[in-house]
Amino acid sequence: MGSSSSSYAPKTVYLDVDGKVQRVIFSRHCSPCDIRELLCTSSNIARNTAILLVDSEGALISIDPTMPTNSPSNLYKVVPHTSEGEVKEDVFQNVLSQVAEQFSRAFRINELKTEVTNRLAVLEKRVELEGLKVVEIEKCKYDMKKLRDEVMSRASVRVNCNCKYNFSDDGKKLSPRRDVPSYPKYTLSQETIEALKKPTFDVWHWEHNEMLSCLEYMYHDLGLVKEFNMNPITVKRWLLAIQENYRDNPFHNFRHCFCVSQMMYGMLHLCNLKDKLSMTDMCVLMTAAVCHDLDHPGYNNTYQINARTELAVRYNDISPLENHHCAVAFQILSTPECNIFANVEPESFRQIRQAIITLILATDMAKHGEILESFRQNVDNFDFTNEEHIRCLKLVMIKCCDISNEVRPTEVAEPWVDCLLEEYFMQSDREKSEGLPVAPFMDRDKVTKPTAQIGFIKFVLIPMFETFMKLFPQIEEVMVQPLRDSRDHYEELKQIDDAMSEAQKKKTENMSLGGNKK
Repeated sequence: MGSSSSSYAPKTVYLDVDGKVQRVIFSRHCSPCDIRELLCTSSNIARNTAILLVDSEGALISIDPTMPTNSPSNLYKVVPHTSEGEVKEDVFQNVLSQVAEQFSRAFRINELKTEVTNRLAVLEKRVELEGLKVVEIEKCKYDMKKLRDEVMSRASVRVNCNCKYNFSDDGKKLSPRRDVPSYPKYTLSQETIEALKKPTFDVWHWEHNEMLSCLEYMYHDLGLVKEFNMNPITVKRWLLAIQENYRDNPFHNFRHCFCVSQMMYGMLHLCNLKDKLSMTDMCVLMTAAVCHDLDHPGYNNTYQINARTELAVRYNDISPLENHHCAVAFQILSTPECNIFANVEPESFRQIRQAIITLILATDMAKHGEILESFRQNVDNFDFTNEEHIRCLKLVMIKCCDISNEVRPTEVAEPWVDCLLEEYFMQSDREKSEGLPVAPFMDRDKVTKPTAQIGFIKFVLIPMFETFMKLFPQIEEVMVQPLRDSRDHYEELKQIDDAMSEAQKKKTENMSLGGNKK
């Protein structure tokens, strides 16, 4: 241990009291009241007596935090004054404030607060990003509460939570993690406006601010801002809050949100649904697409349930992620500055809210078969005036958009496969380390890009889009045929991989035989 002075060490001041030197030791935690009491005690003065520090000539002084504390050469005289003395109470308060200020600087309270706050942020980040188990989360909550109490005891300032949402206090209304400023306005070219309506739109060439402008344009172009009397500034704030509450996962991030929303906007145009659906239906479809993966942690429902995470416990293992996405979406909408439905009648909002929740919950792939079968039963005799038929249509549309990457050109779609596999591998690695079951299609030791895609395209995507094509034949060329091409592409890649694996196997066997002959 070194002997150098520390900002956390006690401080010593020497006082001249009636010619007798007294030593006063101050802890770094001393408040102004503690300082005054120590001065009174060391000077043998009544506690209700005002105290002045004066120099040898009788002038008022304040304690110099830079004075040497290991030598009594610098002394301070303590002069008592009664309430009827020569010095008024405000003079005493002034001196006491100076003393407190000097000691506050000497003890570097601000640095201490910063250090504790940083430690708090690290713990909260662990809860958000690492998806700790329930028992571990409870321990972290206890540690965070202890740290927060420590910070609050030193200053009456609010400590900002570093995570987007804090579930530690069920009694508090959740709100966006911070106020957000306006984003730059981009003027979209006519070329971009036309491209936005097509599945071929290249989502990789756009920054976040540009994607926000595109989403804003979609709401205006569909007439939703006018129909629901949305404040245009509120629309901007809402979109910014949405963007900020998507995490930086490899796949389930804000760019994925934009992909799904842009595909929904494109399908509305391609299928001429602006003439067949109500404004409420289109608003529900677009808003559900924008919000459908809010605050996705990067680990799927299977992991949440097997690891017994807080989300799984909160939602009783029933679509925990999708329920969470809904909750975050409506917590954002519950703030006045982000409520795009502020001017909607309560009953209409109730219907919109329920419809959005239904669509977001439908993105749980565990419900895929049930939803597709319901649509199949209606598609041959579909009636646009039948509410149940429209409900089934919207469910299939949100599902199509959510998993529509392979509809896009290969150069746009294939990078998404890499992103998804990266997220899968992160999960499977964690599952292995925690002793949890690992799905073969997520195991980096068992899956390849072709094997991951072929089954999904053949048995999930093509059947669903071909069923949708029965109602809207115009999607075959621009949506279904690209899926068939993508299937063929990955089957060719698999054949190449299989041939290379077979060649490598034979080469290994030949080398083994050659070694045995020797």
